[in-house]
Amino acid sequence: MKYKVIIDPLAKEDLREIFFYVSLNDSLEIANKLLDKIEETSYKLEKFPYRGHIPEELRTTGIKRYLEIHYKPYRIIYEIKKDKIYIHSVLDGRRNVQEILSIRILK
Repeated sequence: MKYKVIIDPLAKEDLREIFFYVSLNDSLEIANKLLDKIEETSYKLEKFPYRGHIPEELRTTGIKRYLEIHYKPYRIIYEIKKDKIYIHSVLDGRRNVQEILSIRILK
């Protein structure tokens, strides 16, 4: 079975912020390559949706429907619903991920 990956608006905003930050602080070329690699990693979920693990920050809350994969240092948070994979967040693991997930998921 092949799953369909859907990047939701919050995750698209995360990608835009990552792109702008890297392009300003490094280069446009590196920002483009980084975005390509993050998207490539995300779309691999079409074939292997269950390869992720429950984010540590959510494990203690009992919420088990979200999984994550990594393209270091970025954490791609997603949810599987039937034959669709919803990418909810693409977060820099060096940030306060607990706080961001609390705002987005535990609201």
